[in-house]
Amino acid sequence: MTTCTHLDTITLLELPDSVGGCEDCLREGGVWLHLRICLECGHVGCCDDSPKRHATAHYHADGHPLIRSLEPGEDWTWCYLDEVAMRIGEIRGRTRIPPSPMLTG
Repeated sequence: MTTCTHLDTITLLELPDSVGGCEDCLREGGVWLHLRICLECGHVGCCDDSPKRHATAHYHADGHPLIRSLEPGEDWTWCYLDEVAMRIGEIRGRTRIPPSPMLTG
């Protein structure tokens, strides 16, 4: 069984109360499907089913390996380096997110 060897990079243990959407899509005027948050710096990016894949782009640009889903009812984390999904019980909170512009547009 593969395990994540990057848990020591986590600095975000409390999720924000709310976010406005994918930070990069909002800045560029783009759209997102699902939101992910970087557990190292808190950057909010969009999933790989979104046109610009900003969460993965953030990993490639900054090397932060762990993201967590911000979608309602989801509590999984993904490690890009070890290619493994997991749940991290120490991360607390729920984040209010706006509806996806791809689903409401």
